[in-house]
Amino acid sequence: MYGHGSINSDGSSLYWGRKAASFRGIVVLFSWVSVHEQQLRSFVDLYSSLGWNSLVSNSHFLDAFYPERATSLAFVLINELVEELRIKTCPVVFVALSGGTKACMHKAFQIIQATCEGQLNVDESRLIRSCVAGQIYDSSPVDFTSDFCARFGLHPTIQKIPGLSKLVSWVAKGVTSGLDGLCLTRFEPQRAEYWRALYNSVDLGTPFLIICSDNDELAPQQVIYNFARHLLALGGDVKLVKLNGAPHIGHYEYYPIQYRAAITGLLEKAASVYSQRIRQLGEISGMEGTHDEISELICDLQNVAVNSNQSLRRVAVEPSDHFFLPSSTEPHSQESGCLQDERNSRSVYLPTPSISAHSVLGEFLFDVCVPKNVEGWDIRFSGSVNGQPYASARRHSPFNKFRCNLRSRL
Repeated sequence: MYGHGSINSDGSSLYWGRKAASFRGIVVLFSWVSVHEQQLRSFVDLYSSLGWNSLVSNSHFLDAFYPERATSLAFVLINELVEELRIKTCPVVFVALSGGTKACMHKAFQIIQATCEGQLNVDESRLIRSCVAGQIYDSSPVDFTSDFCARFGLHPTIQKIPGLSKLVSWVAKGVTSGLDGLCLTRFEPQRAEYWRALYNSVDLGTPFLIICSDNDELAPQQVIYNFARHLLALGGDVKLVKLNGAPHIGHYEYYPIQYRAAITGLLEKAASVYSQRIRQLGEISGMEGTHDEISELICDLQNVAVNSNQSLRRVAVEPSDHFFLPSSTEPHSQESGCLQDERNSRSVYLPTPSISAHSVLGEFLFDVCVPKNVEGWDIRFSGSVNGQPYASARRHSPFNKFRCNLRSRL
């Protein structure tokens, strides 16, 4: 569906060129007034035929000259993209057409990388960075210099007026002169920030596809070469495709087969980069989950150990009472004390005599009068034998497997 969900802001527009239920990824088209509506529609149809949805940012002419406007549009675009990725994550490819890099795209990079005022929270930034997997530059980036303002001072629709009158020519000169003055006073710092944002996009770890021509006056071949060279020097994965003879934004029209092949290759590489990222994130999450499980297991085993120590403070006074002690028949090793190996210790059930300790025979056998309240006894966990813990009291006879003589200080 073309033009679905249109959002207008200060003359700029943001809409879904195609939003199908089944898709391989999302292409974000950064367009500008130099791209005609028919050309923009052909790009949407191209990516649609390859199974990719299209989110279109069609910037106003002034967005390239006023950073506040570009930032506002970029923030709306990023929020729209985040909302879509929350529903279903997928690879995202940024496509720059003509001056779209200056009118919105570089501000989107700054928002994602938290280098401007319109910042995302940690989760949103992580989501976007994990999904952006490719960049395409068609007749772009355009170097917005004083000379460019003079050559492109008016909206293309005004320049197409047949038989330009003296009045229109005078207005054109005035607008051009004003934009030229803007370039001299404010635009040079903005230009440096613009190129810095494009170069910093290498940190996103995406492959680059740059398409240029020797017949492009707005995006000269030398400017494109310099851009590609800088990206390579920064460690970027760059592919430069030169289609000679094609005019500005005319590569697809003049070379449809070569253009489609180059786009298809980049989209496949972007999908591969995205899959690899998701796989790595899954492995990291799995390791973190395993670490959490191990931590919980250690805590549980520590609690079991504490409970076992507390059980050693009890004296068998009823037939159902018993001691839990580590088995002396288990082989000793350095791993025997590890909390994560429950098999290194086992419980030994020691049955108590069926004769009551409070009977006359019981007093005779135990040689003492056993009180019913034994809370005052001082029985504590105080050491180990051959690396394993044992229970001891202040005064008691040695323990053997035939007989237990327990005496208390009454």
